[in-house]
Amino acid sequence: MSSKTRETFGRVGIWSSALHGSRTDDAGRRAIAEAVAELEELKYGTLWIGGSPSVEDAAAVVAATRTVTVATGILSIWDHTAEEVAAGIAAIGAGSRGRFVLGLGVSHGPMVPQYSKPYSAMVGYLDALDAATPPVGPESRVLAALGPKMLKLATGRALGAHPYLVTAEHTAEARAALGPDALLAPELSVVLDTDTDRARTTARNMLAMYLQLPNYTDNLLRLGFSESDFDGGGSTRLLDALFALGDAGRVKARTQEYLDAGADHVALQVLTAEEGGGGLPRAEWRELAKAFGDEL
Repeated sequence: MSSKTRETFGRVGIWSSALHGSRTDDAGRRAIAEAVAELEELKYGTLWIGGSPSVEDAAAVVAATRTVTVATGILSIWDHTAEEVAAGIAAIGAGSRGRFVLGLGVSHGPMVPQYSKPYSAMVGYLDALDAATPPVGPESRVLAALGPKMLKLATGRALGAHPYLVTAEHTAEARAALGPDALLAPELSVVLDTDTDRARTTARNMLAMYLQLPNYTDNLLRLGFSESDFDGGGSTRLLDALFALGDAGRVKARTQEYLDAGADHVALQVLTAEEGGGGLPRAEWRELAKAFGDEL
């Protein structure tokens, strides 16, 4: 990956499903606009709109900011046709379109009635984006890749990969699979809470849903975890491998583990017990920005 692309994404970003403007009212959309403007001022490199967003969700964040990179993390290929996506991207102002990145994924069988041959479906979707007018080429997209086949596809057909719910060990394996040039931008969930038991409870509340999805559990089994690690919302071993739990200094150290393992960029998802793991945790975002300082 070129140094220009690394600078575009920055070392650390914010991942949040609460940046979905289409899921709230006018007051909620104003709150999102204010939050993303502040995140830009705090110098985070990329804002990832989580939870199966649309291009329109991302366009609203682009419009509320000036320079920060905005990415979907992750748009499901089953929810929007490639033609709809291409048209939505074309509608973003020409001066801002270059800082939008399309994150694509195949979602999960239990969540998608029409789920079938996900790898082939992704290949066909990328072909359609290439053929769109105007096209959405590899330089404008990343893939939600966990396993070897999708990682290889991310190398040849996109800027690289945005893996979700992965360990630093997976990051090292993904870097080896991607090679030295592709973008590797894993998500890392964090709980800023020095009460370890409470922090693990917050993490388990978030993790429980994902442990029902085979794409994630299969990946964790490949990494050496066992079925018993999934019991009760996740074993301590699993939680400590997947999350950054503790104060801002601990989050910074865990982020560095992913960077040392080969990540170019780490997207931090802040979970809070008070907001059920979601919301716009602006105080926590500020605290992390202060801890990272000039390293953002």
